Amino acid sequence: MAAEETVRRLDLPVAGPSSSSSVLIGAGRLDDPPADLLELIEGRQVFVLTSAELVPLLRKRLATLLEAAGAIVELDDVPDGEDAKTVAVAGGLWERMLAEGGKRDSLLVTLGGGSIGDLGGFVAGCFLRGIDFIQVPSTLLAQVDASIGGKTAVDLPGGKNTVGRFHHPRFVVADTTLLATLPSGELRSGLVEAIKMAALLDVPMFERLEAKLDDCLAGDAEVLAQVVADSARAKCLVVEQDPEERLGRRQVLNFGHTLGHAIEKELGYGVLRHGEAVAYGMLFAVRLAQRLGLLGGDLAPRLHRMLKRLEMPALPTSELAVEPLIETMAKDKKALASGLVWVLPRALGADALKRVDSDVVRSELAPFLDDPWALPSGG
Repeated sequence: MAAEETVRRLDLPVAGPSSSSSVLIGAGRLDDPPADLLELIEGRQVFVLTSAELVPLLRKRLATLLEAAGAIVELDDVPDGEDAKTVAVAGGLWERMLAEGGKRDSLLVTLGGGSIGDLGGFVAGCFLRGIDFIQVPSTLLAQVDASIGGKTAVDLPGGKNTVGRFHHPRFVVADTTLLATLPSGELRSGLVEAIKMAALLDVPMFERLEAKLDDCLAGDAEVLAQVVADSARAKCLVVEQDPEERLGRRQVLNFGHTLGHAIEKELGYGVLRHGEAVAYGMLFAVRLAQRLGLLGGDLAPRLHRMLKRLEMPALPTSELAVEPLIETMAKDKKALASGLVWVLPRALGADALKRVDSDVVRSELAPFLDDPWALPSGG
């Protein structure tokens, strides 16, 4: 992706005591932290939240970043994946932080994927009414999407991300060398989120992804740094326009998520990775857009080809049914009293937000579950 120089730092203006949330991007960024990041850490008590399997990575790769800390407390016993995102896990962390002498000027650092980041941001945002935190995302999905924008949350049995708040990290350090050992499924999941943003927000980025997708899947750190930079820039522009999703513009980032979240919930978290479920949600949104007469251009075939190249696991449609999916979507955290607002594609680089009658959604879900990869009529 030599079409442009990789952006190494983006500063996102945010409301609150800090004037910005800074995203640091590139191979080796953990070994080259800027002076203002080191000054933020210097002399402070730092809680490091991660999973047990990432402790060796923490001690090896975060040494330079944390050497100026006054004290370090490792919170390394949280579960993996969505199992980490519960009120009980958050409560246990707050108790531990309090027992360790946590204060208003303590700092929390998260190392892990999107679930660790969501949990850590929520814990930091509520502890003593809010402390600073830094995200070190270790998966591609977290680097391109989950770590940016200030959304933090835990789950309830009735739905994903249903208890949360906006709390922006002071810094996000997206070091793409951390991605070298990721399994192909994790790279695939993150690339879906990058494709999601490119399809509706940045056509040149979409074209670069088409050209370099094989290098991305091979884990090329420099190529992935460009993907992360493109994605972060696109997301920052949207978040800056609509920081707390009140104006409608930020909803474009939910392309594929309405059905995707329902698929995750109905199958059980972990059967499909988040990005894989979102990919099927995007395919359904394309079908819905065609049904409503919105879809134009060559978005449908190009998006289908790109997602097929990721060689995703098949959607286990025998374990899914229309009515439970409809009921789960009705409980989605993005639902309004007047119904669900769908993010539907019109063409590459263009979207539409539409309230769609549940009967229309129901009528399209049945054939979708029969063949999720069928191109919509006229697509």
